[in-house]
Amino acid sequence: MNIFLFLARRFIAGETFEQAKEAVKRLNDRGFLVTIDILGESVTNKEQAEKARDSYIELLKNINTLGLNSNVSLKLTQMGLDIDDSYCYENVVKVVKTAIEHKNFVRIDMEGSRYTQKTIDTFKKVLRVYPQNIGMVIQSYLYRSKEDIICAIENRHRIRLCKGAYKEPPDIAFPDKRDVNKNYEEMAKKLLLKGNYPAIATHDERLINIAKSYAKENNISKDRFEFQMLYGIRRDLQERLITEGYRVRIYVPYGTYWMPYTIRRIRERKENLWFVLRNIFRR
Repeated sequence: MNIFLFLARRFIAGETFEQAKEAVKRLNDRGFLVTIDILGESVTNKEQAEKARDSYIELLKNINTLGLNSNVSLKLTQMGLDIDDSYCYENVVKVVKTAIEHKNFVRIDMEGSRYTQKTIDTFKKVLRVYPQNIGMVIQSYLYRSKEDIICAIENRHRIRLCKGAYKEPPDIAFPDKRDVNKNYEEMAKKLLLKGNYPAIATHDERLINIAKSYAKENNISKDRFEFQMLYGIRRDLQERLITEGYRVRIYVPYGTYWMPYTIRRIRERKENLWFVLRNIFRR
């Protein structure tokens, strides 16, 4: 079997919403929250961007109709950021408006560093109009993220904190994994203490335990934050956190673009491949 197909079958919920919804239902039945992501990025024409936008609008309607406990996550390059900033903004607004109609939530994913400032700017622009239904992602491997976290806390932004999965130059990102982890730990503590319902997104058990201990030491209740993990990775740890009473949200991707998604992630950083392979045989 093609290695990419093998990996995709474990970590992607299918090509269609009909396939993905079954995975979401199973997760919900076991007590997990979900974020659904329709695979796709780096759109270069308006037809593709509008198709992606309309797919998210339909997805939000389906989530509501089926009573799924899930929000959605999208990438701005999927909405046309490479075409025109204002055009991308209008597409995102249409998705967020649908989320508001159905009392749901949209998370804007963070992509490579050349999109970081544009992503933050677009997020803030949408936030000024729809402050309750949108969140963003901050990556701990970027030097700038310390300041971005301070700004997010001051402005009550809803943040998902992750390490970052793109290959970045050492002048803008920590080249040493230990520094990435240290930065993650420091920012996670700030978000737990003062953030607006932060999402601690990591499969690193050491960092998860640090977050748990810090929350307990500072009387931060389990309903003030959530852990987030990828579909199919560290299912044993996901189940354990649920059993301990923590909120756990699973990031569930689906779509026909699974091959470019899988190949791109593996090519971008060799650590991505080793990360997946290390977890293949975990339950």
